[in-house]
Amino acid sequence: MVDRTLPAYLAGTTALALSFVILSPSAKAADRKPADQSESVDTASTTGHAGKPSRSGAPHRDVRNSTQAHDGQVHDGKARTIRSSGEESVSIQGKRQANWVVTPVTAATIANYVPGTNALKALSVLPGVMYNSGDPQGLNLWGQSFLMHGFDQSQIGMTLDGMPLGDQQWSNSNGLSPSAAISSENISRMDVSASAGSEGAASISNLGGTVQFVSRDPSHKAGATINQTFGSNAMFHTFVRADSGDLNQQGTRFWVSYMRNDTSKWRGGQNQFMQQVNSKLIHPIGHDSRITAFFNYADEQMQNYQDYSMNMFRNGGYYIDNLLGTPGGYETAYRLALAQNGRPGGAVPAAYQKLQSPYTASFYDGAGSQRQYFGGVTADLALTNRLRWNTTFYGHRSWEVGTVTSPLLESTTGAPFVEQATIPTTRRFGLLSSLTYTIARNEINGGVWYENTHFNADKRAYDEPLLEDVLSGAARPVDGLHLDSAYQREYEQVFNTNTFVAYLQDTYRPIDTVALHFGFRSVLNTTRVGELANWEPYTRTTAIAGGDGLTTAKPFLPHISGQWSFLPGHQVYFDVANNVKVLPVSGYNSGTSPFATTQAAFDASRGGITSETDWNYAVGYRYNSRIIDGNVYAYHTDFSNRLQKISSGNPNNPYTVISNVGNVAMNGVDAGIVLRPVKGLQIGSSISYNHATYSDNVTQTTTGGIVTYATRGQQVVAYPRLMYKGQISYRWRDAEVHVDTQFIGQRNLSYTGDEKVPSYWLTNAGVRYNLTSLIGRTAGASVFKRVSLDFNVYNLTNQHYISTMGQNGFPMSGDYQSVVLGAPRQYFGSVQVDF
Repeated sequence: MVDRTLPAYLAGTTALALSFVILSPSAKAADRKPADQSESVDTASTTGHAGKPSRSGAPHRDVRNSTQAHDGQVHDGKARTIRSSGEESVSIQGKRQANWVVTPVTAATIANYVPGTNALKALSVLPGVMYNSGDPQGLNLWGQSFLMHGFDQSQIGMTLDGMPLGDQQWSNSNGLSPSAAISSENISRMDVSASAGSEGAASISNLGGTVQFVSRDPSHKAGATINQTFGSNAMFHTFVRADSGDLNQQGTRFWVSYMRNDTSKWRGGQNQFMQQVNSKLIHPIGHDSRITAFFNYADEQMQNYQDYSMNMFRNGGYYIDNLLGTPGGYETAYRLALAQNGRPGGAVPAAYQKLQSPYTASFYDGAGSQRQYFGGVTADLALTNRLRWNTTFYGHRSWEVGTVTSPLLESTTGAPFVEQATIPTTRRFGLLSSLTYTIARNEINGGVWYENTHFNADKRAYDEPLLEDVLSGAARPVDGLHLDSAYQREYEQVFNTNTFVAYLQDTYRPIDTVALHFGFRSVLNTTRVGELANWEPYTRTTAIAGGDGLTTAKPFLPHISGQWSFLPGHQVYFDVANNVKVLPVSGYNSGTSPFATTQAAFDASRGGITSETDWNYAVGYRYNSRIIDGNVYAYHTDFSNRLQKISSGNPNNPYTVISNVGNVAMNGVDAGIVLRPVKGLQIGSSISYNHATYSDNVTQTTTGGIVTYATRGQQVVAYPRLMYKGQISYRWRDAEVHVDTQFIGQRNLSYTGDEKVPSYWLTNAGVRYNLTSLIGRTAGASVFKRVSLDFNVYNLTNQHYISTMGQNGFPMSGDYQSVVLGAPRQYFGSVQVDF
C-alpha cells in the first residue's frame, strides 16, 4: 500500500512539479479567476446545439483568461468574444482552432457536479454524448465509459494541454484516463468536437472526434482554494490549491494542488480511494512568449463493482457484488468455487439459485490500482508578429494492477481459486512541434508529433490460502490490493511502438463573414510484439502473439470545413474529414487488439488485418439571441473495417476473438434549444437520434461448424438510437436551484440485437447558496474572497438501471456478464472557501 499522508506528497511533489513538468497550452494568457460556481454554465454542445442550461441561472459568463490555444490554433493577440450556442459568452485571447463544430465546455459546468467527479461526466450535458459509470463520481475506471455519436472512448482522441492521453482502453498502453491526468478542479475548459477534430490533435484514435482538456493557468494574485465534500457511503473529498501569485516583474507564477477522495462502495464491501497532486508553472518571456510546465501524480486503489449479466439484473436483485469486506466473505467465495469445480464442501448461496450462472455472480474480490507520473514542458514563442513556434516535450510512467479471484484455476495450496492480476506498465516520451504563420487572409499551421511507447503486459496468478488456515487465523486471504504471496506468471508480452504524425492546415477568410478551412494529416505507426512468457493452463495455447509487428500508414487524410455568418445571430457550417485509428495494442485476451490473441490467430490475420477508418460529414445551423438559442446538427459517417472484441465463456478467462465486423453506416441529428424567458430562469431541452447499423453479417468458424450471425441492419452495440436531455434552473439573489434529467434509449448488448439493455430516465437535482455577502454583512471585513455551500442529489428517483456496457466484450448473440449497474440515489454536500 502507498503512504496516503498529505505531507509526504506535498513535500516531494512540489519540487518535482517545478523540474519535471507537462505540456501546457501555448498562448500568452491574462489571469483567470477561479470558476465562480454562481456563474452560468456553458450549454454549447460539441456540435453547436443547445445543451445544458446553467444550474445557477445566470445568463452570461465572463471568462477572463485566454483560450490557451494549441495544436494548430492561431494567435492574433486580440481579445474577442465568442457567443456559444448556449447562453454563455466567452472572452478569449486569440482564435480557436479552425473547426466550427468545436465547442468549449468550461469549468463552470464542471463545478455543477459533485467535487472530484470525472470531468468527462460534465460532457454528458451535450446532445449525442453519453457518459456511464458504476459509481456516482465516475472515478472507478473499470466501470466507466464515454461514447459520442456512436463511437466509444477508444475511438475518440483525448489530449491534455495538447498532450496525448491515448486510446482510453482500460489497460491504456499509450496514455491514461483524464481523471488520472488532472484533478477536475484544475480544468479550465474542455474543447469537444463530435466531428473530425483538429489535424494537430495528438491522437491516433480520433475516428469519432476529440476531447481536448485545457488546464487552469496560475493566478497573478496569491490565493488559495479549499473544498470539503461529504456524501453517501462515507464519501470524503478534500481539495486544496495554492496560487503563488506573480513572483517577479515578468509574471512568473505557479500553483500546486492536492486532492484526496475516499468513499465506501454503494454495494458490497471495501472502499475506493484516490489521491492526486498537480502543479503548473508559467514563465513569461517578453510580451508574447512563455515557458509552461505541468506535473501530475495520481494514486488510485479501488475495489471494483462486480459485472452483471442481464440474467442477474432480472433475477438476482440490484445488490449482488464481490464478497471481500462482507461477513464470512472468504468462506462464501471459497465454497462457491468448490461447488463450481464439483468438489466436496461446495455451496451456492440461496439468493443465487435462480441465476443461470450462479458461480460467476460473485467472486472474492476484483480490484484496480494505478500510479501515474505525467510531465512535460512547453515553449510557446512569438518569433515575429506573424510567426509562432510551439514545442513540447513530455514523458509518462504508469503502473497498473487489475485483479479478480478466479475459480478457473486452483492454487498450489489446494484452495479452489487463485488471485489473478493483470499488471500493465507503460513508459513513453514524445515531442510535438508546430509553426503558425499569418499572412493576408490566411492562417497557416503545420507541425509534427513523434512518440515512442514501451508497454509491458504481464498477468500473474497468486495463491490463495486454505479456508481452515484463514478461519484459524494462520493465513490471510490475498486480495487485489495486497498481492504478497507466491505467483505463477500466466503470460507476458512486451510491445514497442513508434508513432509519427505530420499535418498542414490553412484557414482562409475571403470576406469577414466567411471562413474556409483546408488541411490534411499523415500517420505512420509501427508496433512490434514479443512473447516473454506463456503458461498453457491459462492461455490454452502453445504460443501467444509475439515475434513480429504491424504497421499503419496513411499518408493523406484530408479535412475540409467552412462557416458562414449571416444576419445577426445566424450561422451555418459544414465539416468533412477522413480519419484512421491505428491498430490498438493490448495484452492477451485483454482488449480489442489484433495482438490480444494466439500466435496462430495473429499469423492468420496479419495479412488481412486493416485499421479502422471513416469519413465524417456534418452540417449545422445555430441561432443565438438574448432570449433564445437554438441549433440543429446533422451528420453522416461511413465507418470501414470496424474491429470488435467478441467474447464467450467465463468472463475471467473468456474465449476472445478480434473480428472485423464490417462497415457501419451512421446517420444522426441533434437539435436543441435554450430559453431565458425571465431573469434568472433558464430552460433547456435537446434530443439526439442516431441510426448506426452494421452493413454486413458476420461469419465465424466455431466448434459446431461455420455460423453466420445476422448483424446486418442492427444498431451498433452499447449506443442508443434516441436520447433526450432537459434542464431547468433558477437563481434568486445568492441562492439557486437546478434539476436536470436525461432519457437513454434501449441499447444492444449482443451484435445480433437479440439481447438488449432497457431504457431509463436519470434525474439529478441540487441547490447552492453563496455565503460571501452574508459573511461580509455579519462580520464586516473578511479574509474570504468567496464562501459557498452546495447540496446535490444524484439519481433523484432512485432508478435501477444499466450503466456501462461491454467492459468484458460483447457476445454475438444472447446474454453475457459484461454490464455495470448504475448507482442508486446518493446525497452530497460541500463547502468551498476561496482566499
